Parts: sequence; C-alpha cells; structure tokens
Amino acid sequence: MANKFQAMMSAGLAGVTVLGCRGGVDSAPTQSETSFAHGESRLPGPIPIQVPASPSEGGRAPTTEMQTIIDAALADASRRTGMPVAQLVVASAESVVWADGSLGCPAPGMSYTMALVPGYRVRIRAGEQFLDYHASNRGYLLLCPAALAVDPAPVQSS
Repeated sequence: MANKFQAMMSAGLAGVTVLGCRGGVDSAPTQSETSFAHGESRLPGPIPIQVPASPSEGGRAPTTEMQTIIDAALADASRRTGMPVAQLVVASAESVVWADGSLGCPAPGMSYTMALVPGYRVRIRAGEQFLDYHASNRGYLLLCPAALAVDPAPVQSS
C-alpha cells in the first residue's frame, strides 16, 4: 500500500514543491488521491503551494503582487487538472483581508494567529470544476477545499 501511495505521489507532484501544513517540506495528496484502507476517505486539508519570493521593499517585509499569486494558482491548477493554462479561466481575483492566520481555510485541529491578514482570493474555473486559492500578501498560497473555505473578513468602510 505504501509503495503504491508513494508512486502516486511521485507521479502526481513531480516538479512542484508543496509545503506541509506544519512547516516542513512534504508531498500532500490531492483530493482525488486522499484515501485510506477499507475504502475510507476524508476531506483533505489546505494544500500550501510555493510561490516565488518577491524582493523586500526598503527594509519592509516583502509582499507579493496579485499577478504573481494568479500565475502560481494557474500553474498549480493546470498541474492538478491536466488542463493547459490557456484553457483555465480566472473566475475572480481580489484583494481581501483574512480574519486570521488560516487565510480563510482552517484545518481541523490547527490553531492560527488571531490577527487580520491582508491577502488575496483567486477562483479558477477548470471546465466545470472551481479551484479556490487563498493567499497572504507575503506569498503564502493555499488550495482550499470548498468544505473548509471561509469568506474573508468584512471590509470596513471609512
């Protein structure tokens, strides 16, 4: 069983670095690859995706532009679906503020920083399927399963 799972992981994630939820480098299974013995399955948690680093601006913490997040989300969606990027549609891309460090995608049993986090939400349509990506403005990007997705914090009007 382990060898079959390792082979699936190697084939499905070749060429992409996926960061594990607890900070180490890991190969997280996609939704279709998440299964256990006896046919039991579970909903996958958030799947972090590596985004190219942006340079620091005048000593401040580096931020990532929305286009970089969109490009990383499109590349990941293409890899996951097998569809060329040209056939994927960016259904929406917006700057948001997440209510906490989960970036609107809290994994069961995890604790998060209780502070507002500026970032982005990108929804990509691949045929009839939608992939929901949540990101911080520092370039931390997650593929968020629909069952875990939480809307961003409401925008405060001045």
